[in-house]
Amino acid sequence: MRRSVLFVLGGIISVQVGAAVAKGLFDRIDPTTLVWLRLATSSVVLLLWARPSLRSRSRGDWLVVLGFGVSLGTMNWAIYQSFARIPIGLAVTIEFVGPLSIAVLGSRRPRDLLWVALAGAGVVLLGFSPAGVTVAGVGFALLAGAAWAAYILLSAGTGRRWPGLDGLAVASLLATLPLTPYAVATGGSALLNPWILVAGALVGLLSSVVPYSLELAALRHLAPSTFGILMSLEPAAAALAALLLLGEFLEPLQWCALVCVVVASVGATRAGMRAVAPAPD
Repeated sequence: MRRSVLFVLGGIISVQVGAAVAKGLFDRIDPTTLVWLRLATSSVVLLLWARPSLRSRSRGDWLVVLGFGVSLGTMNWAIYQSFARIPIGLAVTIEFVGPLSIAVLGSRRPRDLLWVALAGAGVVLLGFSPAGVTVAGVGFALLAGAAWAAYILLSAGTGRRWPGLDGLAVASLLATLPLTPYAVATGGSALLNPWILVAGALVGLLSSVVPYSLELAALRHLAPSTFGILMSLEPAAAALAALLLLGEFLEPLQWCALVCVVVASVGATRAGMRAVAPAPD
């Protein structure tokens, strides 16, 4: 149990450190090109690891994994565009509205709408503390949140149709391909720089391969409710990683907004798990 909790926390730290490292590279390489490097790295690792079998796949299998890939690519692309425009902590806070909505919709109890109201209050607070906030940055974060919600819903269908890591490996490749022409054209000579390639690969490992592996190991021994509550720490971890690695300071009101979303996510996760728990004998 304790080891599983540490695995989840390690995955959270890895993702947010990867995000901070990525943003630190934006002055050298376009965010979209960096997203492509991240996805390409994770695709190569996952394809070599899973070695997915593509034979005898139905049309339904391909449609589900295609949707999964589109949501994965959109989520990564949109959040990097948001990182380029607003502080990482705020971007992840707004993005978390996506999975929070899924948790609340799964609950079906009217009183759980209070968690939506609390999260909404957090987002509204950002409007009263506009330092470092842009409309485009917020819009991209909301798009990333919507894609994250779709990713959560499609991951279940993909897992049912594709064994092991096969679906994720194929989806990662499908997410990478549409970005390739733009990334190559925009990246240009930067993609021939070994340092840039190594940094992009590092971002891919920190942001995708390492956290997914740790989460997969943790979920073998950890209750989904505990996992969901731990994942609610993402916005705070993002803000702290950006503060330590990039010097991004948030105002007190922005920290209040972040806390509102974290508390709402914890509450919605607990309420959702109670709603689906079996009745006692």
